[in-house]
Amino acid sequence: MPAISLAKAPQPAATNPAQIRNFCIIAHIDHGKSTLADRMLGITEVVEARNMRAQYLDRMDIERERGITIKSQAVRLPWRSGIDGQEYILNMIDTPGHVDFTYEVSRSLAACEGAVLLVDCAQGIEAQTLANLYLAMENNLTIIPVLNKIDLPNAQPEKFAKELANLIGCQPEDCLRVSGKTGDGVAELLDQIIAQIPAPQGDASAPARALIFDSVYDSYRGVVTYVRVVDGHLSPRDQIQMFSTGVRHEMLEVGVISPEPLPSKGLGVGEVGYLITGVKDVRQSRVGDTVTTYNNPTKKALAGYKDPKPMVFSGLFPLDGADFPVLREALDKLQLNDAALVYEPESSAALGFGFRCGFLGLLHMEIVRERLERESKLNLISTAPNVVYNVKMEDGKEVRVTNPSEFPDGKVAAVFEPIVKSTILAPSEYIGVIMELCQDRRGVLLGMDYISEDRVEIRYTLPLAEIVFDFFDQLKSRTKGYASLDYEEKGDEEGNLVKVDILLQGEAVDAFSAIVHRDKAYAYGVMMTGKLRELIPRQQFEVPIQAAIGSRIIARESIRAMRKDVLAKCYGGDISRKRKLLEKQKEGKKRMKMVGRVEVPQEAFVAALATDADIEKIKAARKAGN
Repeated sequence: MPAISLAKAPQPAATNPAQIRNFCIIAHIDHGKSTLADRMLGITEVVEARNMRAQYLDRMDIERERGITIKSQAVRLPWRSGIDGQEYILNMIDTPGHVDFTYEVSRSLAACEGAVLLVDCAQGIEAQTLANLYLAMENNLTIIPVLNKIDLPNAQPEKFAKELANLIGCQPEDCLRVSGKTGDGVAELLDQIIAQIPAPQGDASAPARALIFDSVYDSYRGVVTYVRVVDGHLSPRDQIQMFSTGVRHEMLEVGVISPEPLPSKGLGVGEVGYLITGVKDVRQSRVGDTVTTYNNPTKKALAGYKDPKPMVFSGLFPLDGADFPVLREALDKLQLNDAALVYEPESSAALGFGFRCGFLGLLHMEIVRERLERESKLNLISTAPNVVYNVKMEDGKEVRVTNPSEFPDGKVAAVFEPIVKSTILAPSEYIGVIMELCQDRRGVLLGMDYISEDRVEIRYTLPLAEIVFDFFDQLKSRTKGYASLDYEEKGDEEGNLVKVDILLQGEAVDAFSAIVHRDKAYAYGVMMTGKLRELIPRQQFEVPIQAAIGSRIIARESIRAMRKDVLAKCYGGDISRKRKLLEKQKEGKKRMKMVGRVEVPQEAFVAALATDADIEKIKAARKAGN
C-alpha cells in the first residue's frame, strides 16, 4: 500500500452507494493484471501521463525487480459511463497471481461485489485462473470474463472464449476482449463493470461497521488501516473501537486512495478507504476485524476471514544474536502488512534465539525473508523445516519434541508424528504422477472422485513432515501447475521414526541431529556427512564424520589431515635425519588425535540447519574471503 502523504488535497465527500462499484482483477500469474490496471489508471486520468510508469500500483522494489505482484493494491477511479452518461466511482483492487499469495486474493474478494476474470489469449486457462475463479464463486461475486493480450500475434481469442464460456456458463460472445498494453477495449470493460456488477448494499442509518482488509505501518503516522465500509458512516474525529479487542481510538484522518492517499470528509456505505488513528502498537489493527463507532457500537461483527493455513515451516534466526528484538519488531510490522505470516519464538543450540515461521509456500518464504532483510536491515539465516513430535518412553513418560536436540535419551516406546488429511484437485491426466509422489511421501490413499470429465479429487493421509517443505513445489512441477492442495489436521499417529546423530571424532553434536523415518535415515546420513566434509576445514589430524542411529554407524566420511612439510628445512643431508623428523611428526599427530578437539566453524552449523540457498551464500562468502 502507498505511504501516506502529509499534504492536504481536495476533500471528496461520501458518495451515494448506487454510484459505487467495487471490483478486483483476478488471474493466473503473468496474465496481465498489473498492465490492465495501468491502462485503467491512464484512461480514468487519476494518474497524469507524465507521472505514469509500468506496474504503477506495485510499490515495493521486490515487486518491480521480479515483475510480480505481491501485495493487493486498492485504488479509487472516477468514470463517466458510456451507457447512461452518469458519473460513477470504481474501487478497484489489483491482486497477486501466484498461488503463494492466495490469501491476499481471498481478502480482496471479501471487499468486492464483482471480479474481472482475466485470461491470457496466448496461454489460456491455467491453474490460478481456476483457483481464483472458485474463490470468487465461494464469495458469490459477479464474474466478468475478459480475454487479455488480443494484440499478440499468437492470440487465439475464439478458442479460449469457448473454454472460458464453458467454465463460467455464459456465451463465448459474452467474453470481453481487451489489450492492457494498447488500451483496446478497456473503456468498454469499465462500462460493463458498471452495468453488470451490483452496487454495494448496506444500511446508512445503522451503527457503523467496516471490515479491515489490509494494514500498513507508517513510521511517522503509525498504523494505517484499510477498510471497506458495510454499514453506517465513518467521519474524521469520530471515536472508533475495534470489535474484537474493544480498544478505543480517535480517528485523526479518513480518506481514499486515488491512487495517492486523499483525505476526505468521511466514508459511507460501500466505500473503500483508509483510517489513521496515530496508534503505534501494530497488534491493535488486525486484518479481518470489524471497526465500529464507540458512541453507537454495532452488536454484530462482520464475518472476517478464514485463518491462513501454512504450507511451509521454517526458522528465522538473526546472524547477530543482539538483533533478536529488532527481528521481533520487524515480524510484528510485517504481519500487519502480510496477514498470512504466522510465527512463534524458537531457540536453537547452534543459532540462538529466533522464530519458527509458517508460510504459504516457498516463494512466500523467500519474499518474507527478503523484505525483513531489506526493510529492517537484518542478516538472517532460514533453517530447513521440521514439525513437532510426541515421544513416549518405556517408563510411560511423554516428551514433546519441537527440535531434534530435545529428543530424549533412553528407551523409546513410540514416536508420534502429526498427520494431515490432504485433498488434491487436478486434471485427470496427472493421476499417476500425483499418486507416485504421495506414495513416495508415505501417503495412504483414502479415495478418489471425478468432479467433472477431466478433473479429479484425490484424498490422502500424509505425515506433515513429508509435505511442509517441497511437497507443494513438487506437486506443482509434476502437474505443470494445474494441481491444487488443501489439508486439515488429523491428529498424531505412531511412526517408524529414529533420531540420526552426527558424530565428530566420536562425539555427538546436537545441532546436527535430525528426526527422520527409518527408511530415509541412511540417505540423510550420507547427505549430512558429505556436506560437513566440505564445510569443516582440515585439521592437523584426520577427523572421522559419522552418522549413527543409537550406537549403530550408518554412514561415514573422513576429513584428511593437513600435513606440514617438516622436510622443507633439510637441504640434502643424510636420509636418517629426514626419517627422524618424519617419525617425530608422526608421534605428534598420534598425540594430537588423542587430545585434539575439532574446530567447527559457524557455517558448518548453518549448513546443517539452513536451506540450500543459505549454504551457497556461505560458500561464496568464503571464496571471496580467500
